Amino acid sequence: MTSYANAQSKTDVYRQQNVMTASPGELTLMLYDGCIKEVKRMAMYIENGGIEKANEAALQAQAILSELMHSLNPQIEMSGNLYRLYDFMHNELVYANIHKQAQKTGQVLELLTDLRDTWQQAIRINRQQEMGTGGSI
Repeated sequence: MTSYANAQSKTDVYRQQNVMTASPGELTLMLYDGCIKEVKRMAMYIENGGIEKANEAALQAQAILSELMHSLNPQIEMSGNLYRLYDFMHNELVYANIHKQAQKTGQVLELLTDLRDTWQQAIRINRQQEMGTGGSI
């Protein structure tokens, strides 16, 4: 058991270092990844009768969506649209959790995956632009 605890501790340190050294864009990507993971867990537990675990996963996903909502800059026009989208997904998860309807998570997963993929693409493009212009005089 000691080797498992040691490995878990090293994993926790690695994750913490990733978070501490991540850019704001990478942190947002991590939030999307975490939310997707929790929504998938929620659906799986609902389908398999793990009501308590489904609730825990739902609450985690809802907390991540709340964090995404609060991280938006209201000065940017697009933030209002993202806020409404996050709020919609949050409400869908609340409904799915209360009524134990795993199928309600499907649209949320689709939206989260699209947002995550778009965000990842934006990070990649930004890095390419920084590298391409970083060496010019």
